[in-house]
Amino acid sequence: MDSQKPHPAGSARTRSILFVVRDALPPIRADVLTLFGSALRRHGVATDLVGQGGSGDAAPWPAGGMHVVGSLDSRLWSVCAPLWDLLGLARALRRGRPDCIQVRDKIASGVLGRVVAALLGVPFLYWMSFPIVEGYETRRDDVRRQGRTLAWLGHALRARAARRVLRRLVLPGARHVFVQSDAMADWLAAQGVPRARMTAVPMGVDVRLFDRARIAPVSDARLAGRRVVLYLGRVARSRRSDFLLDVAALLRAHEPRVLLVIAGDAPSDDEMAWMRREIAARRLQDHVLLTGWLPQRVALGYAVRAEVGLSPIPRGTLFDVSSPTKLVEYLALGIPGVANDIPDQKRVIDESGAGLCVPMEPVPFATAVLQLLNDELLAAELALRGPAYVKSCRTYDILGNNVAKIYNQILMESP
Repeated sequence: MDSQKPHPAGSARTRSILFVVRDALPPIRADVLTLFGSALRRHGVATDLVGQGGSGDAAPWPAGGMHVVGSLDSRLWSVCAPLWDLLGLARALRRGRPDCIQVRDKIASGVLGRVVAALLGVPFLYWMSFPIVEGYETRRDDVRRQGRTLAWLGHALRARAARRVLRRLVLPGARHVFVQSDAMADWLAAQGVPRARMTAVPMGVDVRLFDRARIAPVSDARLAGRRVVLYLGRVARSRRSDFLLDVAALLRAHEPRVLLVIAGDAPSDDEMAWMRREIAARRLQDHVLLTGWLPQRVALGYAVRAEVGLSPIPRGTLFDVSSPTKLVEYLALGIPGVANDIPDQKRVIDESGAGLCVPMEPVPFATAVLQLLNDELLAAELALRGPAYVKSCRTYDILGNNVAKIYNQILMESP
């Protein structure tokens, strides 16, 4: 699919990015859809996307062209992603020479992007939103524990090769590296990537979508008379989502009216079935509402019925360098948050004063939630601080302005 939309005009010269992405197209993640599709476009940065289909969305791409080659729906076809990306790059280049080529979270395609950028004489940039190699290594270790020797060998070889290619070819060849958080920048700097060549772009929100005054509370009889606590996000074993149930069990013992609403889906039917089994095993059916996938407007309708929002993120390399969205979303909606101490969340809590930061352990989490449920004045004070903080630091308008300045600086320095 090719979307042939003109690049936006502006008072200054429009910059054009040819952007190869890992997530399925059309994009649904806010840090692509909102940041590149809307915020950066307003600052004179146009973006042509290259990648595979499979998101299930049919929305057009407003910021330039979109070149969808191949699909992520099939694992067999997804292994061909570098070849699809090469074809997508060729199609995109028919529109003209971009000002830079950027690759997000792809390693083999990162090499392709670096080569094509060199041939065109434009900068090559890399965007790392997730430690992909460490993700491969986690998968390797998982299949080893399952006793799947051949699968372990395949994942081990992939992880080893990916680490070498990323560290020796992709990152050293990038004029600039955009990362998810300051913690990720520090982590990569310790591995030899110059700190001056990195910019942290944390997750933000579109304040127009997360304006509480515009959101209709959901009408669900199951919430009537309950003290609603919210988890807005994905359910997965890797995220230790059963931790939420341990917290709910403790809350039930002190507040029988509590209802934990888990508004989100799992990456597979197996993971969702696992979560339902865990709920049943703890006999929490009357205290946990697992909604499954919801349209965003409906999920936000549940969110504004909540008194407290939870954001437990497991500690470790995979998540310590992340920038979780859910805590910032709670704050934007005026919901006090209880989050654990991964670096980005701790920073948000410390700077905003709009939530409580505790270790990811059931008792401290439950204690913090009960403190907010039992102290209305404290909860109201924290709720007021959240929207103001988000509007001053974590909107995509602000992030887009900051990132556009970096692009302009990089491209002005280009030969």
